[in-house]
Order: sequence, then C-alpha cells, then structure tokens
Amino acid sequence: MGKTHYQKKRYDRKGTNEEIVFNKMMQEYIKYVSEKLMLDATDVENTIKLIEDGCTVAFIARYRKELTGGFDEVIINSIVNTLKKAKTFFARKQVILSSIESQGLLTEELKESIATIEDITELEDFYLPYKPKRRTRATIAKEKGLEPLAMAIVGERNISLANFTDVELQGARDIVAEWVSENPVSRQKIRNYFKRNAVIKTSKAKGYKENSKYEELLGIKQQAFTAPSHRILALFRAEAEGELKVSFSPQEDYYAIEYLTKGFIKRDNFTSQQKLYACEDAYKRLLAPSIENEFRALLKEKADEKAIQVFSKNLRQLLMASPLGEKRVLAIDPGIRTGCKVVCLNANGRLLSHDVIFPLTNATESIRILTYLVKTYDIEAIAIGNGTFSKETEEFIRTIQFDKKIIISLVNENGASIYSASEVAREELGDYDITVRGAVSIGRRLQDPLAELVKIEPKSIGVGQYQHDVNQTLLQESLHQTVESCVNQVGVELNTASTQLLSYISGIGPVLAKNIVEYRNENGAFSSRKDLLKVKRFGQKAFEQSAGFLRIRNGVNPLDNTAVHPERYGVVEQMAKDVGCSVKELIEDSSKRENLNLYKYIDGNCGLHTLIDILNELNKPSRDIRTKFEEVTLNKGVNKLEQIKEGQILEGIVTNITVFGAFVDLGMHVSGLIHKSKIADGFKGEVGEVLSINQRVRAEVLSVNYEKKRVELRLIL
Repeated sequence: MGKTHYQKKRYDRKGTNEEIVFNKMMQEYIKYVSEKLMLDATDVENTIKLIEDGCTVAFIARYRKELTGGFDEVIINSIVNTLKKAKTFFARKQVILSSIESQGLLTEELKESIATIEDITELEDFYLPYKPKRRTRATIAKEKGLEPLAMAIVGERNISLANFTDVELQGARDIVAEWVSENPVSRQKIRNYFKRNAVIKTSKAKGYKENSKYEELLGIKQQAFTAPSHRILALFRAEAEGELKVSFSPQEDYYAIEYLTKGFIKRDNFTSQQKLYACEDAYKRLLAPSIENEFRALLKEKADEKAIQVFSKNLRQLLMASPLGEKRVLAIDPGIRTGCKVVCLNANGRLLSHDVIFPLTNATESIRILTYLVKTYDIEAIAIGNGTFSKETEEFIRTIQFDKKIIISLVNENGASIYSASEVAREELGDYDITVRGAVSIGRRLQDPLAELVKIEPKSIGVGQYQHDVNQTLLQESLHQTVESCVNQVGVELNTASTQLLSYISGIGPVLAKNIVEYRNENGAFSSRKDLLKVKRFGQKAFEQSAGFLRIRNGVNPLDNTAVHPERYGVVEQMAKDVGCSVKELIEDSSKRENLNLYKYIDGNCGLHTLIDILNELNKPSRDIRTKFEEVTLNKGVNKLEQIKEGQILEGIVTNITVFGAFVDLGMHVSGLIHKSKIADGFKGEVGEVLSINQRVRAEVLSVNYEKKRVELRLIL
C-alpha cells in the first residue's frame, strides 16, 4: 500500500462527525510529532497508523521499512513516546477550553490563542489566570473593590494615594503581585533566570547522621542546571531520607527582582514605587517558590532521563553478551561454609545432576566428584559465579587434569539469587532448593545470557545507578523496550524458548507465550511457523507481528529458520524459480544468489528495503548477531584484596557503567572503579563512549582502601 493511498484511506476520508473529529486530531498529532522530531510528516503519519493498528516497534522497524522510510527502533520509539505526549498535550488543551467555557469566559480570540500554543509550559502559563483557585490575598482584595487602585498602580498613574490606608495599598499590591506572577512573560523571565543562575545549596536536616554517606554533599554550592545527573539524584535521595535540606535558587533575590522589573517599571513616582513593592512580593512569595518547584521537577526529569538512558544502554550490552551456545555445562555457585553448589546442564539448559563440593577442606573428594561429572555428562564448559570465593574456586578448577579441553569462565551472578527465589524458578525447578536454582541460572547465563536474564526483573540485574530513585513508570517502559528489542533482534528458537523469552517476542506477550509452551508440551515440536495458528487465541495479527522473529530449526520450510517473514516467502520462492533451484539450494549455495536482480521483485507490497533485508538474511541465515564467545582468565594468583597494591597492572571485565565512571570485575568479589577522570587525561566525553559492559580492560591500581574494600583504577588504553 503506497503512502498516498494510505493517507487518503485513513485520515482524509469523509464520514461521520466522530470520524471527522478523529481525523482532525490525528492530523494534529502527526503535525506535533513530525515538528518535534523534525521528521517527514508522511513517514510519521504512516508510522503512527501502524502503531495505532497495534503493530510493535520491532515489527515496524524490521518489516515495514517502505512505509516509514526506513526508521529504526530508536526513531520509532521516539515517535511512540512523542505521540503519547501529543495525546496528553491536546487532551489538556480540551480540559482547559472546557474550564474557561464553564466560567463563561471563552471567546473566539481565546480559542485561537490556545490553538496556536505548542508547548505544555506555555499552555499552563496561559491558563493560570483562568485556573480556579482557592481564595487568595488578591481575590480578597478584589472583593473589597481594590482592583481599580491596582490598575492605577500597574499604569503608574501619577495620582494621590494619601486617601488610601496602608491596608488598602497592601490589598492593591496583592492584586498586582498576583497579576505579575500569573503573567506568562514574567514567568518565562524568572524561569530563564533560574536556568542561568540557580545554584544548589545544602545544609543539615533534622535527620542528619554522623559520618553520613551524604557528607560530601553537605555545604556544596554549584550551578544547578549543569550539575551531573547522579549528583541531582543523590541530593533528592538525601532530602527524601531527611538528612539534607536542599534548595535550587539564585544566590541573591535582588538581581532576580531587577531582572523581573527591567522595562516593566517606567516612571519614578509614588505609584511606581508601589508597583516595585508588588513585584518584589510577587517574586519572593509567588514566583520564586513556584518556579523553584518547576525547576526541581525539570532537574529531576533531566536526571531521570540520563540515568534511565545509561541503565538501558548497560542492559542492552549485558543482554547482548556473547553466548557460549548449545554446549553441556557444569556450573558452580562458589561458597566456603556451605560448600560450592555444582550442577550439570545439557546443551539446552536442562538440569541433569546436582552436588556439593568443599575445595577448601576436602580437595581430593572435590576433584573426584568434578572429574566424574565432567566424564559422565560429557561436559564442555565450566561456569563459575563471580561472588565470594569465586577466584579461589576458579584456580582450584584449573589445577584439575581433565581428560579433554574444558572452557572455564567466570559468570556475573548479579540477580541469580533473585531468580532462585522467584515464581519463574519455582515453576522451572520446583523440586530443588534455591541454592541449586542459583547454580542452574549461572550455568544457563553462560550458555545464553539473553535467554536467562529475561527471567529476572531488569532492575535486579545490577547495572545502572539510582534505579530506585528515578521515575519508575518511565524506567519500566524503557527497560521493557530494551529487553524486547534485544530479544527480537536475536530471534528465538520456537521449540526450546522459555515462556519468559517468548513473552518478549513482538505481538505475543505472557498469555500467548504460555499457550505456545502448553501447545508444545501437548503436541510436540513445531514443524512449521503456520502451526502457530493452531495455538489457543493465536490469531492472524499475532502471527503477522511475531512470525518473523521465531525460528524453527529443521522445520518443513527452510525459510522458517530465517528472519524472512512468511508474507514474503512467495518472493523468495520466485527468486529460486528464476534461477532454477529450490529454496533450500538458494539459501545454501551463494552462487545461486549472485545474479539476482532485486529490482525485478519490487511491487506495491515489497520495496527495495525489504528485498535487501531478504538477501542479507539468505546470505547468513539464522545468524546470531551477538559477538563470538571468548574464554577469559583474569589476574592469575590474585585472589584477595590484600594482594592488590598501588601501581599494579590488572585485567578486568566492565560490569557496570554510570555517569561518573565504570566498575570493573577483577576476578574476585571486590570490583574496582575507573572514575571518569581516570579514563584519559582531559577526558570530557561520556563514559559509555569509551567503555561498554563485558568489555575486557587493563588498568593501573591508583589506590586501595582495604577497610572500605574500594579499588581506584586508571584505564590503560
């Protein structure tokens, strides 16, 4: 369906009043989104139509490139989020119009003025004088008939005020102060002044504790708007916990008032003096508190946005970590007092055996057990959780002479304990205690990090900063988008995927995922993507959205193990027919694809974008876009913090990135920190521009705090 046809079909049609209103609103949304994001209006319109029709971001990005002009997931998510803001904004306009109309104040001029407003802050400023409010000092003064006097003061008329009492003058000034505070120009002036001049000021609150963790934040004074996001979030947390008083305001009221009144007070007489008094009151009593609250909200929003951005980026890198693949794994959850929990998993992560070893107190028996398990279950790799006693366990394992080469790898176990106590773990491993479940999770993470980590609440995975302090709704949405994006980019094997993994596939969700697994358990493996339509409640829409992201290895149709969507199977079949071979041969023999003329297959439903994607998929069918797994050994002979000294060069794996630096796993229970300032001399960029989760790095030890268990590092490039 072409763009012109689509536009006419959806939004330019004539119909009922309801349809006309709907079309008008959609055009408003399209205009708002396209202007805010500076995108082609037609491409935005087509994208919004797909979103409104229930298409997922992953599906649109992959299979509807012709309609969107090739928008990727980032742009489409921006459109989704901006569309939400547009709907909220225009709904607010309607509420305001109704409110003003109910007061009998709505004129055509006001309607036109509101229609031209394109910013929510500007809209609320415009509405403020009309907004129903409790009785104020100004309303009380108006009731006393002091509005004419207030108007005289605003006009700086040279009148005698000797006949007015101080109470009357105060009442008139109250009216003027409210007018000034509700004036959009005044509010924007002070809003801009705060952005340029507001500083952070902190002091002790009643709940301040000795040796407080917020001690370094006490007494600080710095520009508020440019303060780093992690500091803003730390300040809000300290305030919420009752340890610090925090303000975000200009240092001196005098200059703010001078800025406010510049060009506003034009004469030098008694009424102009009253006007100045009113402006001072407006700033101190009304404007400054209101704008500071606004400013606080803005700072929080900025800090939240940055923290969520960092968290999502970290999560993506963690989820997209290199998988070992379908290999038989022995996994160890290290422990000293209660021993090391050992489990054996088959290539698909199914638990085969579990045991406990005590390398520290009974090395001989531990070696016997491990040797037996490796031989009995034909183990190909050993995964060791990176918690307490991990390094000692790793080095113990490396002393054992197995009868074949074994991959040995430390695995980040953050969140494994959360999984082991979860409902998901109870469903999967209900017959085993939480220690066994935790070890299983460690082993599965080595096999396929993405498939295992989707079972854990993203906030519990151990990446990011201040995740409990940011807007939880926005955080949840962002993390869900990230997980969904990763799962769909990689694709899922339909016959082995867990319910949790399937639930993130485009168009499926938890209910259909459960139904798929139940169907699989009752009827055996899927042999064709089309069999999905036999699953309870699995309709054509769900099939359209999901099929391209699901894989069937050794299925009836070889295209079922590729990212080619079933709606385009006919195109591939025609390609195979044109070169005189089967679809299977077209996939397996690159020479069959060399002379394909993609332009031959362009029609109204299939454009060049899609055809290029099809050809790329045929060149590398069912490829895993994640990097190839590499075995890593860190700092042999360094098992304890006491063995780390200043000046030492160590290797590590980046486990977390924040705004202020990167945390590095050194192969033991204690991590090191590469502060942003220690990445490179004069470094001013973002930490995430240089370092990434799971990146292997070399670093110099700058300092070691043995008491607080802190290691400060400098990156060696």
